[in-house]
Amino acid sequence: MIALNRIRNLDLANPPAAGRPAHLSAASGLARVGSFIYVVADDELHLGVFRHENREPGRLIRLFDGELPDAKPERKRRKPDLEALTLLPACEGHPYGALLALGSGSRPNRRTGALLGLDAQGAVRDVPRTVDLSPLLGPLDDILPKLNIEGAVVSGDEVSLFQRGNTRHADNAIVRFPLSALLDVVLAGRTIALKPTAIVRFDLGQIDGVPFSFTDAAALPDGSMIFSAVAENTADAYDDGPCTGAAIGMVDRSGELSWMHPLDRPHKVEGVDARIDDGVIRLLLVTDADDAATTAGLFSATIGR
Repeated sequence: MIALNRIRNLDLANPPAAGRPAHLSAASGLARVGSFIYVVADDELHLGVFRHENREPGRLIRLFDGELPDAKPERKRRKPDLEALTLLPACEGHPYGALLALGSGSRPNRRTGALLGLDAQGAVRDVPRTVDLSPLLGPLDDILPKLNIEGAVVSGDEVSLFQRGNTRHADNAIVRFPLSALLDVVLAGRTIALKPTAIVRFDLGQIDGVPFSFTDAAALPDGSMIFSAVAENTADAYDDGPCTGAAIGMVDRSGELSWMHPLDRPHKVEGVDARIDDGVIRLLLVTDADDAATTAGLFSATIGR
């Protein structure tokens, strides 16, 4: 069992909008770059920016224009549903790499992303640019039941998207594309639909009759990937449900499930960063509280290799 250590709440210096609480509640994707910790929340139009070395309140970078309604049903209907955040390597126009936030693709209005260029220290240096991810996500509707992309990982010359299942369609999958094709969409505005090079499906087991499903992933230097998974009692990609368990696992370089261990608390972990230090895998994780009044948390954990 993996022990979680709470580092901090994801509180903010200023709320995302008048009348909203000054914190992130639905943290859904995490990327650590240098001393910066970047977090997307699936019910906001902003990117949260925190510093690893201090506990000062974070700040927000607006990703999309407009405002979301406060009422939960209407907010859910209109939100871009940003569920994944990944670091792109150095590429045209971005010599120090860039962050890419991705919508889940579960509805047509959730196939939008945001691209943010970085400087040498890992700070955001560019105004965010909206990206149409329909060429990437749209074709998957015909392949995967109830599309719901929750993680994106760049490793070598490939990008892997993590499809999240549910109690009705317990069909977790890793969908692979050439990185060059993704960059064509993100940088050059390619509109022709992309075809994945591989789709690998996974059965992650269950707890109390509720199947585990992918919620995020991160690459390790050897080409393997660490993923987070939760057992959330919901039958579709739209509605939330109670979380009965959470776990961390590894997929090796060949695409096989190596191991999966439960977390000591059933927090709904939806974002993960992983790195190796002295032979130990060190994790940062963020949670989705499914309640606007409850602050999401940043946690750490370690796993021996």
